[in-house]
Amino acid sequence: MKLDEIIITKAIIDRYIEKLKKSLELDVAIVGGGPAGLVAGSILAENGLNVALFERKLSIGGGMWGGGMMFNEIVVQEEAKRILDDFGISYKEYEKGYYTADSIESVAALILKAKKNGLNIFNCISIEDVVVREDAVCGLVIQWSPVEMAGLHVDPLVIKSKFIIDATGHDAEVVAVVERKCPGKLFTETGKIIGEKSLWADKGEITTVENTKEAYKNLFVAGMAANAVFGSNRMGPVFGGMLLSGKKVAEKILKRME
Repeated sequence: MKLDEIIITKAIIDRYIEKLKKSLELDVAIVGGGPAGLVAGSILAENGLNVALFERKLSIGGGMWGGGMMFNEIVVQEEAKRILDDFGISYKEYEKGYYTADSIESVAALILKAKKNGLNIFNCISIEDVVVREDAVCGLVIQWSPVEMAGLHVDPLVIKSKFIIDATGHDAEVVAVVERKCPGKLFTETGKIIGEKSLWADKGEITTVENTKEAYKNLFVAGMAANAVFGSNRMGPVFGGMLLSGKKVAEKILKRME
């Protein structure tokens, strides 16, 4: 078979545009492709919602790839082990209640199942702004990450979504835009982003799940963004809270969609 470069190019363009057009009007838009965002997207898509995930980097998976200080193993506690089972991730018990998993396998398994469940994933896309109507977030303003990095003056595009999940990690990038530019206050004690505290694994893991909730009308936070917005500790390379946070935010949005 002789290959035609133009057919190859057209195939890539056509298939990408199909995915993008399907994602212009969403049930849920997820910003950030770490473990919390992937778990949430997988569950929501599996339940028949039109969901897309936007990640500014080339790779999907957030900080999980590197394990702890580039030792590519992660730790998951007893409470989150069932999510490893759900995604077919192998693990070993280290001590009672502590389980280790290969970080590469973990990320690959999360991405594969999320894609198989119907989650559309877009990498190299940044969120430049939000769309707000009647004091509720109802859309995202998207831009190519390389355009943002180069500081080019290129106008962005817009997608519409019933709900947004900020799973951007420590920076809570979507909520930061809302705090800076939108009317009203956040649903925090101060009405603003409180900010994350120093590393405390036990407390950070618990509060990551507790803080997984709505931060502004139709805008939810998950993963480390939840602790950054509502003011609790980071937790280091233990990832059970991230996985459970993704599950919790998906369940909250599914309930709102009923």
